[in-house]
Amino acid sequence: MTSNRIYTAALVIIGDEILSGRTQDKNISQIALWLNVQGIRLREVRVVPDVEEAIVEAVNTLRARNDYLFTTGGIGPTHDDITVDAIAAALGVQVVLHPIAKEILERYYETRGGVTEQRLRMARVPDGADLIPNKMSGAPGIKIGNIFIMAGVPHITAGMLDALTGTLEGGAPLLSHQIGCWVAESEIAKLLGDTEKAHEGCQIGSYPFFREGRVGANFVVRSTDAHQLAACVEALRSGLAGFGYETIDGGI
Repeated sequence: MTSNRIYTAALVIIGDEILSGRTQDKNISQIALWLNVQGIRLREVRVVPDVEEAIVEAVNTLRARNDYLFTTGGIGPTHDDITVDAIAAALGVQVVLHPIAKEILERYYETRGGVTEQRLRMARVPDGADLIPNKMSGAPGIKIGNIFIMAGVPHITAGMLDALTGTLEGGAPLLSHQIGCWVAESEIAKLLGDTEKAHEGCQIGSYPFFREGRVGANFVVRSTDAHQLAACVEALRSGLAGFGYETIDGGI
């Protein structure tokens, strides 16, 4: 189902390793791109430590002002994987052992040393939760209400997103088109603003760079309407040409 309503999502990235710089997060981009295709906009991202109070505050704040909330990280087998406990606390429910998750883990680890007490932690869910299939490593993700609790490892996250494809209600997918130009952003700032204002429903993102000893910028036009998008891109091209600047389709 598509509509003119804008559906929004937030992302909470959980983990001391992200905040310390030891691990570089790669999930923001893939989750944002996936959401765009589902007709959902990623509106905000918060990174929090492995501290229950911080997770609870972020979850309760962001789930209340967005249609969907995604979390990544902190659902593994170790003592510091406290995401499930924290989200259960945020929702005011108990943590329970999900019988289907337990069966999945028992099958997965049957030829991998068996299910240990630590591995069984990955079958714990907030009471009332459903599972998100995980073909990569056995341990499923979790969904409860408008919250989707996923692994922090990017390729496992990708598999969980694939399992969710087409299951969330959203609006029209966000389309985009990029053009590049060897021009200083400051020289055409008014043109960018005027062009965006003249094309309702379109946004123009400007991304300047310094390369090959000169300045340039890539411009990304976004809209949920293909015709409006094409008209805005053409107007921007014409405007830049009017200043004597050649544009490069697809960006520089």
